[in-house]
Amino acid sequence: MPRTILPSGLRIVTEEVSTVRSATFGVWVNVGSRDETLPVAGASHFLEHLLFKGTKTRTAMEISSSIEAVGGEMNAFTGKEYTCFYARVIDVDLPLAVDVISDLITSSVVAASDVDAERNVVLEEIAMRDDDPSDLIHDLYLEAYYGNSELGRPILGTIDSIKGMSRNSVFNYYKKRYRPEDLVIAVAGNIKHKKVVRMVEEAMSKDNFLDVPDANPNLRAATYSKVPGIGKVGILDKKTEQAHLLLGGQGVERNDDRRFALSVLASALGGGMSSRLFQEVREKRGLAYSVYSYVQQFAGSGTLAFYAGCQPLKAVEVVKIIRDITMDVAEHGLTEEEITRAKGAVSGSLVLSQEDTGSQMSRIGKSELVYGEVMTFDEILSRVKSVTPEDVRAIASEILPKPSTLAIVGPFKSASKFEKVIA
Repeated sequence: MPRTILPSGLRIVTEEVSTVRSATFGVWVNVGSRDETLPVAGASHFLEHLLFKGTKTRTAMEISSSIEAVGGEMNAFTGKEYTCFYARVIDVDLPLAVDVISDLITSSVVAASDVDAERNVVLEEIAMRDDDPSDLIHDLYLEAYYGNSELGRPILGTIDSIKGMSRNSVFNYYKKRYRPEDLVIAVAGNIKHKKVVRMVEEAMSKDNFLDVPDANPNLRAATYSKVPGIGKVGILDKKTEQAHLLLGGQGVERNDDRRFALSVLASALGGGMSSRLFQEVREKRGLAYSVYSYVQQFAGSGTLAFYAGCQPLKAVEVVKIIRDITMDVAEHGLTEEEITRAKGAVSGSLVLSQEDTGSQMSRIGKSELVYGEVMTFDEILSRVKSVTPEDVRAIASEILPKPSTLAIVGPFKSASKFEKVIA
């Protein structure tokens, strides 16, 4: 995988796909909601919005219209541990994408008037999430699991923190966190690595942004995170037609080699229509329309969780079924057929997810940012293929019997009946 590290610590990784006519340019920033203190909770996401509002040489309208005028798309997203800005364009328009996105990163103004205007937009986004229980449940689960900690607090921040954030605090956060050694440039598509490096050096050199001699790339340390919510229930009493619940517990941190075995286990339990949870909860009993599992991995911590949406009167029964299934797998393991099927599902979904340059850019950019290296696609598939039934049994018997955390949104006044189920 072509990789260049500039003297400033800026990393550039590319993946050439000569059979397409598109290219996706992305800037990955080593900052997310986990890096925020309480007074600036939500600053990473707030800043993601603000960088599109104008730079020293472009207005917000000029930023958006420049990419749209060539039929491209541009966007950004914020996570717990990173922020990404990207543009997908026809290959001949890659220099434009590099210039526009780089301009956002190096030379945004973060004007006070824009902060006040965009503050209302973020507050509307929080309100939209609060009106969508199937979205809100994921924040509620992490809050229940990690408590009032960096990983437990929502990426969007809170109404109070967003209302109270000043222009100076956001701008100082920008200047402190957006430095060359904290950035990874990822490009995938019909491109050449050397040409990309030249384009990036030219675009990123504005305002002396790269004038940082002999800097080393920053990698996030695997800091252990306390998990105060094990065995607890977090309830949001809300008048809903469905109860939305997440039952989860310990997973593995992102550098743990067992993450491949955990992905296979999660797939077998709730990864598709043939999974145990789907078959038992939906097909056999008709208790839910949507039921699935997923893993989240952070530096030093991780979680495995199971979601279901069901009638409120059936919520306790569904929680019990999920708990019974996981305990059964912890004790007796999965069948060889289930493991083979899950490995195929994980491998197949990985392959299908890489069918466009945007997904390829995300894979190499995130890998370089969080791991400091990029595994080839064949290496990833090989790691999944090498997972053995013993690997899956070992991880299942270790993490599934441990006490769970439950988050639930629905018309419930008390947690007592749920506490008895997950005890």
